[in-house]
Amino acid sequence: MARPRSFDEKQVLTAVRDQFWDAGYAATSLEDLMQVSGLGKGSLYAAFGDKHQLFLQVLRGYTDARHDQLRKTLTETPRALDALRMLLEAPAEADARRGCLMANSTYELGHADPEVLAHAHRTYEASTALIGDCVARAQHEGDVPAEADPIALARALLAAQQGLVFMGRTGLDTGTLAATARSLTAQLLP
Repeated sequence: MARPRSFDEKQVLTAVRDQFWDAGYAATSLEDLMQVSGLGKGSLYAAFGDKHQLFLQVLRGYTDARHDQLRKTLTETPRALDALRMLLEAPAEADARRGCLMANSTYELGHADPEVLAHAHRTYEASTALIGDCVARAQHEGDVPAEADPIALARALLAAQQGLVFMGRTGLDTGTLAATARSLTAQLLP
């Protein structure tokens, strides 16, 4: 009979996620994962598989949580235009130097890891669809021109938002990031 797990899986996955997020995939060693998780090699492998499987599980959990948060923001904000503006302002208000785990991982591994690339593609398409629905709602509310293509504008907004995330990773101060976000908002959502 197998022994019950004596660790909090959610806590372990959060610690491992933070390790990958802060150091990147390649720079994270098995020893790093053992240290942050508090688990031995055998327990880590038995519970989560190898380093790559663990990374993919953490990445999926991260993107699922981000999509839930994005969906909530875009649907629960009373006015769709305000939700779209918040999308562009969020990178200036967040821990900008850390960036986005999905974007960081795509940059690091997308060219060499087909699973990460496929996950990135699905993630950005899902984000585009959520933002596109919000653009359509803003059109219905009269705040975005009816002739605008919701998906094209959603892609532009997502590209602008990810650009701000990248700029934050360079160490750009939050005041400059916020000013850039306001300028992008004025251009994309007049």
